[in-house]
Amino acid sequence: MSLRSVPDSDPANPPALGLHAVLEALPEAVYTTDAQGKLTFFNSAAVALWGLRPQVGISQFCGSWKLFEPDGTPLPHHESPVAMTLKERRALRGAEIITERPDGSRVRLLANPVPIFGEAGVLLGVVNLLTDLSEQTVADESALRHNAIVESSDDAIIAKDLNGTIINWNPGAQRLFGYTADEAIGRPVAMLIPLDRTDEEPDILQRIRRGERIEHYETLRRRKDGSLVEISLSVSPIRNRQGRIIGAAKIARDITERRKAEAQKNLLLREMDHRVKNLFALANGVISLSARSTSTAAELASVVTARMNALAKAHALTIAQDGSSEQPTTLHTLIQTIIAPYTGDEERVLLSGADINISGSAVTSFALLLHEFATNAAKYGALSCPEGRLDIACEQDGERFILTWNESNGPLIQHPPTTSGFGTLLAKATVRGQLHGEISRDWQHDGLRIRLVFQVGSTRAGSHFSPITPV
Repeated sequence: MSLRSVPDSDPANPPALGLHAVLEALPEAVYTTDAQGKLTFFNSAAVALWGLRPQVGISQFCGSWKLFEPDGTPLPHHESPVAMTLKERRALRGAEIITERPDGSRVRLLANPVPIFGEAGVLLGVVNLLTDLSEQTVADESALRHNAIVESSDDAIIAKDLNGTIINWNPGAQRLFGYTADEAIGRPVAMLIPLDRTDEEPDILQRIRRGERIEHYETLRRRKDGSLVEISLSVSPIRNRQGRIIGAAKIARDITERRKAEAQKNLLLREMDHRVKNLFALANGVISLSARSTSTAAELASVVTARMNALAKAHALTIAQDGSSEQPTTLHTLIQTIIAPYTGDEERVLLSGADINISGSAVTSFALLLHEFATNAAKYGALSCPEGRLDIACEQDGERFILTWNESNGPLIQHPPTTSGFGTLLAKATVRGQLHGEISRDWQHDGLRIRLVFQVGSTRAGSHFSPITPV
């Protein structure tokens, strides 16, 4: 079988365009074979696709240099779609194959061989149309990568149409909002919006219709269980192939932990400011106190250095060398270390009663508390005058541990403080929030009495406390 152009005729009455010319003009690769599979015709698009020009009447079944199955398995030419069409005498439309050019490049193809029959059903050959799937392959791979990113993202990624109906819901959205994909898809995205923020969605949709992007918009959304979650929201238009906006893609990120971190940072900044001021006051107090009991500059320097070193040791108890708070000690050791820089005469301080091991974050909690107690005592209380005394009594009652801080012979207290300072707020937050205990203050005329009660056997705080093991 061969293809020939129609002979020329009268120029005044041109014939219909020849079949050869029609096939040559097609943008798709087309070729024909005879009944034995020998090539009888191929167009220029086929040559470009194969990367070579085969020989008519010699090349068989296909003009490709090499053929492969979609999975990369080599495909002999005699098992190609055209060969199977000749063998089975039927069309094999939509057969996917891979052709390799002489330069080593590969192209994914869709073959559509159709048998050609003559009179009385005689098989004359095959016509095959090859479709280059390269662009579709790139698009498919891009879609697969996109889907993988969406499915594996920790953020909630949601797609909705221009009516606000959810059309896509990734696992991150399920983790954040509690709804499964089956529960969410097809429902209005407004189900996630709190009642006091219902005006947000119409505004977002209006901006999306205008082609705008909304980036890092912080707001609140409602979970399936009714709880609210703080999120950072980004919204982008979804366009079809013609560029028309057909919906919106939302990325929602839970910022709850970031908010907590910011609050913690602000607390630490306030605490640092407070501590720096106290350190200056402490340094002045240590120097003044030391000057009363020394007679030479060298002696004063030695005493001040020793007391400042004691303060450094107290700090070392709260932070281990590797930066963690897992360094264990005993409560009595911690108390003695913390108050040592504030007392010029050890006889002014009496520490008695039960002792326990203390570790983990409780070390830091107690260090901050005791530092606050001692700083206030040195600035305003019993430790601010030579006659003042401090009695610290410890008692364990089952799972309860009671620490009593009792100042006496201090400056006369006319009226208890009427406002809560940073130290009071810190004490409440530490005792109730971290130690899960209670704290009370009793302002006597000659000193302050603090009673601290915390649980050493509770599941939340007990792991940081343990009995002293006898040697």
